[in-house]
Amino acid sequence: MTTLSPQTSITDVLAGILDDPAIARNIALHRTIPARPARFAPFPQRLAPELAGALRGRGIEKLYSHQAEAIDANLAGENVVIVTPTASGKTLCYNVPVLQRLLENPNARALYFFPTKALSHDQYHGLHEMAAQLERDIKVFTYDGDTPAAARSAIRHAGHIVLTNPDMLHAGILPHHTRWLQLFENLETIVIDEMHQYRGVFGSHVANLIRRLRRICAFYGARPKFICCTATIANPKELAERLVDEPFRLIDRSGAPTGQREIIFYNPPVVNKELGIRASAVKEARKLVLRFIERDLQTIVFARTRTRVELLTTYLRRALARMRRNPEAVKGYRGGYLPNERRAIEQ
Repeated sequence: MTTLSPQTSITDVLAGILDDPAIARNIALHRTIPARPARFAPFPQRLAPELAGALRGRGIEKLYSHQAEAIDANLAGENVVIVTPTASGKTLCYNVPVLQRLLENPNARALYFFPTKALSHDQYHGLHEMAAQLERDIKVFTYDGDTPAAARSAIRHAGHIVLTNPDMLHAGILPHHTRWLQLFENLETIVIDEMHQYRGVFGSHVANLIRRLRRICAFYGARPKFICCTATIANPKELAERLVDEPFRLIDRSGAPTGQREIIFYNPPVVNKELGIRASAVKEARKLVLRFIERDLQTIVFARTRTRVELLTTYLRRALARMRRNPEAVKGYRGGYLPNERRAIEQ
């Protein structure tokens, strides 16, 4: 029996999907984006030798061009907004300047906020490991609803880098700013990741939250620089400047390599022409996803609501059980799970 490589399997599954008449007639768009090689740049000259050494220790001998540009611009005192694809290394665009400032000034502080707890916990581990490599007393903490009450006081006084989310910033930090004296007096960098999430009514709330944050920083004499990261959107510079009410430098030419990508827009088939009713998007997603799971391909399915996450998880597990496969190979992940459940799924 021949074992197919993952790439061959993906190609085969996609070919089968596109060749299936029942599916092909409902594809509204199919576009192939070709692969692109990387563009590199050397470490910025102002980078501390020990930080450059820590990067090399992680196998990073040089930076992608957009990383070098973002780091250099922020260390020069500019607010920057980075718009590059997923998995293009945006994390280094803010971790490196934050750690550089901490090496230059051990009292410096940084505040990161992410739209979800999952994102902040994901970023915490990489940042904590990188800070530990420097062998300095750099304390990195997550401060959200899952943080034990006993740990919160220590974080307020000792945290050099605090990772949080808009809800906790609004309810747990800004109203109690006098308890966060060390943070606000020495705050040099504010990181806003996944900025594209802050649009519409929610975005207007976050903009007011950032205004409050900047007023409190000014009260304590701090003028932090902002680093914003976002997925590809049409107006990133405008959005960043409206959220923060300060000028930004746009960095939107990614130097990261990309493999070939297939973009397919699929409409569920019409089941009632008179009423214009289409088949369930959840059930159609289940059928498409099963084609990948059958070939043991790691697959991520996103849904817009908690209910749809649970429905898809249930449908896929039942399908795997009928195939005499392990249904626990499919995991749901959404808001509302207990902290220990989320950590177990993340692992």
